Amino acid sequence: MVITLTQAALNKLKAMELKEEYSPRIDADIAGGCGLSVKFTLVFDELRRNDMVIEYEGIQFRIDRFTKRYLDEETQIDYTDEHGFLVGETFTSSACAIEID
Repeated sequence: MVITLTQAALNKLKAMELKEEYSPRIDADIAGGCGLSVKFTLVFDELRRNDMVIEYEGIQFRIDRFTKRYLDEETQIDYTDEHGFLVGETFTSSACAIEID
């Protein structure tokens, strides 16, 4: 798995005063019942024991196993003043399993 950052995202992260106990984490927001929508966000959270760590230019990103399942092999993080951090592509699936007895 590879994390890439646009120059805007890298500049914003380097300008932030990240506290040692809080680290950028890629988090998955899951929605839906029949069909699935996954939106990725960048949150600043406490370290978790089983997180995977990926480093990019001295910045450590944390990802839990659940979120990792939905990320692409290469995930880009961008930043805009209007929308904040934008992480990867939103994943959607319209697949529905219906069981008939």
